[in-house]
Amino acid sequence: MTTLSAEREIERLLSLHPKGFDLSLERITRLLERLGNPHLNMPPVIHVAGTNGKGSATAFARAVLEASGRIVYVHTSPHLVNWHERYRLGAEGGGKLVEDAVLADAVARVAEANAGEKITVFEILTAVMFVLFSEHPADAAIVEVGLGGRFDATNVIPRPAASLIMPISLDHEAYLGDRVELIAVEKAGIIKRGCPVVVGQQPFDAAREVLVDTAERLACPLTVYGEDFLAFEENGRMIYQDNDGLFDMSLPQLAGRHQIANAAAAIATVKAAGFPVGLRSAEAAMERVVWPGRLQRLPKGALSELGPEGAEIWIDGGHNPGAGEAIAEALASEEDRSPRPLFLIAGMINTKDQTGYFRAFEGMARHVYTVPVDASDAGVPNAELAARAMEAGLSAEPVHSVVNALKLLRDTLDAGRDGTEPPPRILICGSLYLIGAVLAENGTPPR
Repeated sequence: MTTLSAEREIERLLSLHPKGFDLSLERITRLLERLGNPHLNMPPVIHVAGTNGKGSATAFARAVLEASGRIVYVHTSPHLVNWHERYRLGAEGGGKLVEDAVLADAVARVAEANAGEKITVFEILTAVMFVLFSEHPADAAIVEVGLGGRFDATNVIPRPAASLIMPISLDHEAYLGDRVELIAVEKAGIIKRGCPVVVGQQPFDAAREVLVDTAERLACPLTVYGEDFLAFEENGRMIYQDNDGLFDMSLPQLAGRHQIANAAAAIATVKAAGFPVGLRSAEAAMERVVWPGRLQRLPKGALSELGPEGAEIWIDGGHNPGAGEAIAEALASEEDRSPRPLFLIAGMINTKDQTGYFRAFEGMARHVYTVPVDASDAGVPNAELAARAMEAGLSAEPVHSVVNALKLLRDTLDAGRDGTEPPPRILICGSLYLIGAVLAENGTPPR
């Protein structure tokens, strides 16, 4: 792939500044002051935090707003293939990823303002987001938190139109704490006094209580999943209900039953932020929503052609036990509709609970091929990852690459197929670094 000018500038900054996390608001505040405080000149902001589902909720919120004819900026992280994916600029008819020249110029301006002082690259890229989103008018901006919430670089937004907290579970324990209530305190840090708060479906009561208590203490208008709104599947349709009434809609385009609750949280948040939502725009959003790399069928490309004949290949960058459970449940539903043997091709990084992730697939996955994650210094060696999968009760073996795993599956299954068993279902999973590499090698990066 051609190296883009914005990528070259960001890679240069990565060579100068630390790659790791250093949670603080002092550096980003100092930098934004030098830039003229662009974060104070933003359109209404929907601020999204949580352990799982925040990217999906961001995608749903964007789809709802754009289906209503609104111009929307979107900030997400991390990216899969190109840095440009982090910045979607609003436009009539739907937002577009930032153009390379525009991003390169913004990165250069922010780096110049920082003047070589100590800072993380994520903080520089967050400042770039504020610069880009403040320089052109839009109806709304959806800003996804990077890590945690309280000390995340995005948390300089003084008065969000609404804050959304998606499901909280254990993740990044070294930075956020080793109990869900401690992580909830960090996520609740994006809640601002008097500003609307939406609490998405929470798997742990302890986390939910922290979020509700914080919102009530800060006198925030509060909307809670299961109390003020809910959603469920009925007769192949999605039913959304809140205090204003009921929507009977198509199921979300994104695969997995967990996406129903994610979509509901997005609709409730758009409404809490002051934007009316009608049935027509909500229905259109369910049909148009896109969120690459999250329980997505691998598009036709160079890699998809390597698997067994007739194979169904999925990709997903969920990377903690909570995500594993949601993905396994979604694939179990696929199995009910269309039975196929399930194989995993997994690569993970060392900040995740690998055994906890694999445990969700016990009794489902016939075999796991573990691969290295070459794009990250924190990648778990493939032999070690295979041992973690076996700890979870799975059959596993290390291989050199995704290409190697697909060819092994093809050679083994195609040679032994007798016509009585359908082609396999393959899930390439574990780390967004791996999923990004797969999409790049497949020739199908996000657009």
